[in-house]
Amino acid sequence: MTPIVTAAGIDIGILLGGAILTETAFNIPGIGRLAFDSIQNADLPTVQGTVLVGALFILLANLVVDILYAVIDPRVRYS
Repeated sequence: MTPIVTAAGIDIGILLGGAILTETAFNIPGIGRLAFDSIQNADLPTVQGTVLVGALFILLANLVVDILYAVIDPRVRYS
């Protein structure tokens, strides 16, 4: 189970990167489109905000993966 949980945690970052491409290609409003438009218009505060939100999602996904490691494998202990 741990490799599956690891792969799921890594996929969060890939999904965020894919959101920018998908939202731009299909003209769907979202955080990916906002980031793309902000980069094109050199709107630095908005670019920083979207990167910060993306980093927060990845950080939370890694935290969930670490907690799931302890639940799945009894040999893993955090003290």
